[in-house]
Amino acid sequence: MTPIAPHITAFLCERLPVQCGASIHTCDSYAYSFQLLFEFASRRFGVTPSALYLEQIDARLVMDFLAYLESERGNSASTRNARLAAIKSFVRFIEFRIPALLAQTREILAIPTKKTDQSLVHPLSMVEIQAILDAPDVRTRLGLRDRAMLHLCFAAGLRVSELIGLPITAICLQSTPTIQINGKGRRHRSLPLWKQTTEDVRAWLAVRSEAAVPELFISAQDRAMTRMGFVYLLRKAVQRAMATCPSLVGKQIAPHLLRHSCAMMIYQATGDLRKVALWLGHANMQTAEIYLRADPIEKLETIEAVVPPSLRRGQFTVPDRLIAALRG
Repeated sequence: MTPIAPHITAFLCERLPVQCGASIHTCDSYAYSFQLLFEFASRRFGVTPSALYLEQIDARLVMDFLAYLESERGNSASTRNARLAAIKSFVRFIEFRIPALLAQTREILAIPTKKTDQSLVHPLSMVEIQAILDAPDVRTRLGLRDRAMLHLCFAAGLRVSELIGLPITAICLQSTPTIQINGKGRRHRSLPLWKQTTEDVRAWLAVRSEAAVPELFISAQDRAMTRMGFVYLLRKAVQRAMATCPSLVGKQIAPHLLRHSCAMMIYQATGDLRKVALWLGHANMQTAEIYLRADPIEKLETIEAVVPPSLRRGQFTVPDRLIAALRG
């Protein structure tokens, strides 16, 4: 039996960051996937996660784990596929370290990904965005931080990982305020800031303590903000915003929805998907097509520009009930 702990440590600490050059966000995502997998396996076999063996992580266990993600944790098919991708990457790593497990690894690699639905994006309106941005109490230090985080996330269309990992050095508030973003896939982009966004960031910097961490946004304990910390403050802002904006009631508002709302705002203002892709840091314009499918304005312009066919009109005559019964 082969203990799993040394191999997963080598994969996360050497293979991904050193040999593959993966970002810290990718490493964190993979680590969380294995945390879920090993917790599931430990409950299945009645042992601690550190006592698991590679031989126990077979195709049947992986398939049961994927089913558990969707049925009990309520994860989407795309999240399920992301967890499977992490497992397959580790399995390919194991193939070269332990060739004796080749048959087991081949079975895991044969597990197919699940097809996902490309649902429409339902962005927030500007009234709803304004209600959320007005929710934090800017008379307090943490209220200034919350306003700056929410405003910057929306105005720049940032991913949560980009927002919480943003260093102070990435902000330039001189004559032309800009922000330098190290995005997904190591794609860097520079974005200008609205005057109002700049004012909120300046207000936060004025009360930010001299913490040892380089990140722009810090917690009440002067540590870097976490993903769950931002999710919490967003939920709190939405709860307060419902009092002045009833349309927010019943909506599931996740941090990524602010990014979608920014993208739709840019598309409706410019009508150019290329600018949307550049603003959000997409690898290609095909990713930005979800906003084209969600916006009905261009489709209305298309149907209004097309001349419909002229069809012959007629009048329907209701048949006599007795004759209809006899014919039946």
